[in-house]
Amino acid sequence: MSGLTEQEAKEFHGIFMTSFIIFTLIAVVAHFLAWQWRPWLPGAGGYTAIVNDAKDVVLAALSIGFNA
Repeated sequence: MSGLTEQEAKEFHGIFMTSFIIFTLIAVVAHFLAWQWRPWLPGAGGYTAIVNDAKDVVLAALSIGFNA
């Protein structure tokens, strides 16, 4: 039906499954890292609280850098 022999079909299937599993693992790791960077479901303060916290951290780091 596909024009492949039984052996070629098994080889193609093996390569396809291996590449699919590798792609899926990379996608899972990327989603985990994105979640660590910015959760998809914000806390009670929403994303505004996250941005304000980040601004406070940057300002504190800059003031330490200038005072050193």
